[in-house]
Amino acid sequence: MDPVILSVTFFLGLFASRIGLPPLAGFLIAGFILNSLGFSASENIKVIGELGVTLLLFSIGLKLKIKQLLRPEIWAVGSIHMACTVLFFALCFQLLTFTGLRFFMNLSIQTSFLLGFALSFSSTVFAVKIMEEYRMSKALNGKTAIGILIIQDILAVLFITFTTGKAPTMWALLVIALLPAARWLFRVILTHTGHGELQVLFGMMLALAIGAGSFELVGLKSDLGALIMGILLATHPRAEELADSLLSIKDFMLLGFFLSIGMDGLPDIDTLIAGAFFVLFVPLKSLLFFLLFTRFKLSARTSFLTAINLTNYSEFGLIVGAIGVESGLLASKWLILLAVTLSLSFIIASPLNVHVEELFERWRDFLTRFETKASHTDEEFIPNSVQWQVIIVGMGRMGTQTYDALRQRLGDVVLGVDADQDKVKRHSKAGRQVIFADITDADFWRKLAKLESLKVGVLAVPSLDVKLYALRTAQQAGSLCRLIAITEYDDEIDPLLEGGANYAFNIFDEMGIGLATEIAYQLNPSEENVCLSSKQMGCESLPLKKQDSLD
Repeated sequence: MDPVILSVTFFLGLFASRIGLPPLAGFLIAGFILNSLGFSASENIKVIGELGVTLLLFSIGLKLKIKQLLRPEIWAVGSIHMACTVLFFALCFQLLTFTGLRFFMNLSIQTSFLLGFALSFSSTVFAVKIMEEYRMSKALNGKTAIGILIIQDILAVLFITFTTGKAPTMWALLVIALLPAARWLFRVILTHTGHGELQVLFGMMLALAIGAGSFELVGLKSDLGALIMGILLATHPRAEELADSLLSIKDFMLLGFFLSIGMDGLPDIDTLIAGAFFVLFVPLKSLLFFLLFTRFKLSARTSFLTAINLTNYSEFGLIVGAIGVESGLLASKWLILLAVTLSLSFIIASPLNVHVEELFERWRDFLTRFETKASHTDEEFIPNSVQWQVIIVGMGRMGTQTYDALRQRLGDVVLGVDADQDKVKRHSKAGRQVIFADITDADFWRKLAKLESLKVGVLAVPSLDVKLYALRTAQQAGSLCRLIAITEYDDEIDPLLEGGANYAFNIFDEMGIGLATEIAYQLNPSEENVCLSSKQMGCESLPLKKQDSLD
């Protein structure tokens, strides 16, 4: 990339992050500014963007379970919403032909439906990027949003396949037939790639060469191939690690996607006005999503968060528009209109997603009126059969180790919490008392505040923003338990203490203390040595109880 392009993109991304917007909002604006300075989207930038989208879909596949798509709140809501949205926009375009506005003159019904179809999608790139940035992809709202996006992507792939007139070759059947055997082989290889550069290279090879490359050779959509390659490995123990190893490469390549949107051309005033007009309809898409989700027993909060995640237009709209231009169904001006509408929807959706929790809390009383009497099975939490004394929020590696150590010392008064349903099931099978809940939900902290026996809460989630929000929400809910925050970075300790944590520490700094404590206990198993780690956790007032671990 040109040094000027990289510099402008970086500083605008930094500016966006400093004013509370996701960096990608700055990247979009950078594209338009660079275009006004005479830069255009080169072939290299577009290729980098395409590779970034391919890696993104591969990463989605690594986190996707097929059974999630079979849930009615995903396949039914996704299908109903798209059908209603296409009809609504097609009707709007036809009505606009009677206004006398030059931009909308001579629109055929077929063109109106094509434009409606293009505007019915929500952006996979934007939504997943936001969810990854705020660690929401494994929460119920994140999984639901990703499921809806996958349904939309499948419909888009089918549309592209049939409208381009390029039918898959006979070899496509062979590629599909080999997938079960390929799944076994790839899982074996992933087990033996280690944790370094070979793992990264294997992921790149699977996504770009085997997945995208082989599918494109046989006439299938390359992005679909990358998605399927990810799905084949989704249940592998190292799937999440593989996705994390590709994160930085994927994020850098996605720069090309966001830059190319703005660098493809500056719109005229008529296009800007038309784009702004259609952005006004984005809230209607969100409203329909919210109403449908609540009809399928999701809580008002989950429905609202998921709807806001999907509050935008999609890059697939540009692909559909480009196909329409190539086939003669659309004039080229409509492709520019779709690009402007997409960009404006991203810029508007960015602050909505940043402040989604605050917005829900402001409108909670009104939104909860739409909930059904029956609640979704995944949204019931906090059993009251035990007098819980310690709660561990975030049952990853560190949360699990903390849980096991405290449970061995204190007994069955330690409760684990995680927003990943699959992780909760694995812990439950291992004999741990772990429940599903989203700690960014204010209701969760309100219920915890009512537990008089609770003395300590440990925040072991990785995201600083999530921890700070949890601390703020816990204080507002009136929680009296001591809150301890674990982090991997020294510069996060002061913000956590200022945010309300009673104790915050860098886990790497504490490893030596933990090792010394264990060695001291092995040499002299006195109660004093047992107490050392408990005092580090702020649990010195809790009764110690030694018992065999259930694990």
